[in-house]
Amino acid sequence: MAMLTRRDLAMINKVPEVTLAFWTIKIMATTVGETAADFLSVTLNLGLTVTSLFMAVLLVGALLLQLRSRRYVPWLYWITVVFVSVVGTLITDNLSDNFGISLIVTTSVFAAALAAAFSLWYAKEGTLSIHTIVTTRRELFYWAAVLFTFALGTAAGDLTAERLQLGYAPSALIFGTLIGLVTICYFVLRLNAVVAFWIAYVLTRPFGASCGDLLAQSRSDGGLGLGTITTSFVFLVIITGLVAWLTIPRGRRMAGTEMADG
Repeated sequence: MAMLTRRDLAMINKVPEVTLAFWTIKIMATTVGETAADFLSVTLNLGLTVTSLFMAVLLVGALLLQLRSRRYVPWLYWITVVFVSVVGTLITDNLSDNFGISLIVTTSVFAAALAAAFSLWYAKEGTLSIHTIVTTRRELFYWAAVLFTFALGTAAGDLTAERLQLGYAPSALIFGTLIGLVTICYFVLRLNAVVAFWIAYVLTRPFGASCGDLLAQSRSDGGLGLGTITTSFVFLVIITGLVAWLTIPRGRRMAGTEMADG
């Protein structure tokens, strides 16, 4: 276990509590990652290369601010997650579209990369728990793992929906079912909390991406035809509302709930 300095111990709550709101925002962030990437590169015709460079700069900026913070700041944490989601999507899209690498290969490579990140993280820190992100090194491991989960999830979602031609709705159903099974294993079969969290974290990426494609893609391509602008806007509004709610101190939220009940 790594020795913790006084400055490290002062860094607390860098990762939010895992609640229903957490999973809701996370899934919506993955959806926005899919639709926003398509909006910038296709709808605005910026192309994958320009979009990737632009979003990479934004991600680096947000990540530096996140790393400098000594505590969990909801808006900063979640905007970083959204940028990681977009960049993770673009990494997979670049490998597939610009370099012609098979989705089977990219899925396998990112799965191996994620396994390697977890192995190194555990070897250095002795834990993969998100409740102990109290050092900068642990947080760097955390964000590396998050980036790989988004890239892996994008590749896996595209593989099932497009490469295997299952369609967006069936793909969302498959990954949604898997998430449900993990939930059952955790609450009923007592699956290890850390293992359950990271499996669910990976699965919510292709689930959210499939839902995003289902909503945004044209009817001729198997979607509902809402478009990337509408889908991204609606989900961003919901994310903003939830993050704003989480920003309110717990005591004030509870007081407001009690007043409403009264």
